[in-house]
Amino acid sequence: QVQLQESGPGLVKPSQTLSLTCTVSGGSITTSDYGWSWIRQPPGKGLEWMGVITYDGSTYYSPSLKSRTSISRDTSKNQFSLQLNSVTPEDTAVYYCARAVHSIPNRYDYWGQGTQVTVFS
Repeated sequence: QVQLQESGPGLVKPSQTLSLTCTVSGGSITTSDYGWSWIRQPPGKGLEWMGVITYDGSTYYSPSLKSRTSISRDTSKNQFSLQLNSVTPEDTAVYYCARAVHSIPNRYDYWGQGTQVTVFS
């Protein structure tokens, strides 16, 4: 069983950088056929895909967030991280990390529990 868990501050000030880390157990983030994604859900809205880092370290981002988003990984710790720059209150959301099945678009077979991040001064 693959498990993912988000960690990071729950409160971020406007204009600062939101940083979250996803710790993966039960599977390696370098294993072929999977990607490692960040997805968020603002209050009252649907899920929004933010980006992904693949098993070989390639990154892809949502066009609407690309200019502010960076996903990286630490293979020695089996972790991947999200940075979202210049946050505003509209970035308040529950943030999830999830494993993407490479061969099936929009298929996420494992999810973290989600972590609430509030942008507030």
